[in-house]
Amino acid sequence: MHILLAASAFNSLTQRVHAELRDRGHSVAVELVLPGTRLADAVDRYRPDLVVAPMLKTAIPREVWSRHVCLVVHPGPVGDRGPSSLDRAISEGADTWGVTVLQADAELDAGPVWATADCTLPPVGKSDAYRGEVADAALTALLRAVDRFASGTHVPEPQSSGRALPYLRQEERRIDWAHDSTDRVVRTLRAADSQPGVLDELLGGRWYLHGGHPEDGLRGRPGELLATRAGAICRATADGAVWIPELRAGRVPGEPAPVKLPATLALAGRLPALPEIPAPPDPGTGAGPRTWSDIRYREDGEAGFLSFSFPSGAMSTEHCRRLLAAYREACSRPTSVLVLGGGRDFFSNGIHLGVIEAADDPAEESWANINAMDDLVEAVLTTTDRLVVAAVGGNAAAGGAMLALAADEVWLRSGTVLNPHYRLMGLHGSEYWTYTLPRRTGTGVAQRLMSEALPVGSEAARRLGLADRTIDCAPQAFADETARLAVRLADWPGTRSRTVGKKARREVDETLRPLAAYRETELARMREAFFDPQAPYHALRRAFVRKETLDGTPAHLARPTQGRRTAATPGRRPGITAPAQSDRAAGPAGC
Repeated sequence: MHILLAASAFNSLTQRVHAELRDRGHSVAVELVLPGTRLADAVDRYRPDLVVAPMLKTAIPREVWSRHVCLVVHPGPVGDRGPSSLDRAISEGADTWGVTVLQADAELDAGPVWATADCTLPPVGKSDAYRGEVADAALTALLRAVDRFASGTHVPEPQSSGRALPYLRQEERRIDWAHDSTDRVVRTLRAADSQPGVLDELLGGRWYLHGGHPEDGLRGRPGELLATRAGAICRATADGAVWIPELRAGRVPGEPAPVKLPATLALAGRLPALPEIPAPPDPGTGAGPRTWSDIRYREDGEAGFLSFSFPSGAMSTEHCRRLLAAYREACSRPTSVLVLGGGRDFFSNGIHLGVIEAADDPAEESWANINAMDDLVEAVLTTTDRLVVAAVGGNAAAGGAMLALAADEVWLRSGTVLNPHYRLMGLHGSEYWTYTLPRRTGTGVAQRLMSEALPVGSEAARRLGLADRTIDCAPQAFADETARLAVRLADWPGTRSRTVGKKARREVDETLRPLAAYRETELARMREAFFDPQAPYHALRRAFVRKETLDGTPAHLARPTQGRRTAATPGRRPGITAPAQSDRAAGPAGC
């Protein structure tokens, strides 16, 4: 079928829907419903068989839904209506939720139901759950609804009850630091992550707080700042404390929209002298006190696990340098397999455009950041005494995708979306992609991926050679599944010989063309974009981090993309990790 996606933004869920519909053979185009957009005109141009709205903040007009079946993905169970569905579920402590695919009609979220799917809500931020369990449920329900529509025989069920709840405003999100418990504060913060944040007063300013993690060990006067860690601030609650990784200043009328930044950077010049308290070592048992760290390391036998989780997957110069130091420390340990990543949300999205935008000299900060990313990727590429696995549990893009490709094996959670391209930010890209991408996909596919700039789903990634394994499990189970597989890989007798062969191949590749040559060529192109004030990169970066409204749907999305069925096509690379067992986790596979 030819399907038109109508969306307010090409967000994570819309990208996943785009990728998975294409993987199932459908032709897909996108129309962004922006201020001034006449969706009816777009529908007339595309003449789709079906309209799907994965994330739409406005109602579909009557002139569209009266002539075309329009399936709307609502992130709530049947009967739940309103724009803050998931926010309210998390703030109220719900541990189960659901997604409804309904047909647009005159009343918002009240049309007949084509499909539903249930899911769990783990104790994570809204955006994390949205990209994880909720997205899994949304795809389950939407693909079922699309199949039912294609059958031509299914009759959707009308909704008999339900109530629409209003938008959750800042007055309802407000934190009472003197009386609210840690659990309540964390729920409030998580329900607003990553948008809109929780508006609060701090150090004489008004800030939106982003992210919240409980702290068991530190105590203080409620509302008081207690410590810092890796750019985050720790603030006392009525019965404990919370870590807040990011802040965004309140908007001043007539000035550009402020940028979300690491908390200590946002508060620079205001922050009092506070102790920088490192995270305690990870016992690897899950039984330690509740605290937060963005980088952790543990071992299980001969398998080491270096996990990291940076807000929105953005890696600043400081993030890269700290992760590189942790990586080098992990490489000093007597392990045969090192797993990089393994978290449930974003793997990495490359350089931190927000920190760059806020820098006194964005060009110099861009240059420092890309070199720090290159240093990290080079360390992975030149690790020849053990196998390195990139465990990609959440989406990855640009330099973050190339960080994963530097590993010997890439394991993706099913449902992960990769965006292995740079051009939408006006950049050539670095991170040794001109070496790692063609060696996995071939030159022609690498060029197509870069030029098309479209999202790639997990099954397509494996078919194209971007991934070696997909793991079909719930987001919360990904760390345990990758640990089980990594321990098997470390214990497999063939791992030692693979490591020897890896070292020999690296030496041959270095003889043919040194890594330094790839880096030099890539960085020459990047330097041109960074230090030319007229280069498109600067305007594109600014528009992205300050969330400026687009002028229209980008051409690469508006152009219908033909589907490619991927299931039966063998990957380019040979089978891996020897003992062939199912990659499906034991028990329920999620939503």
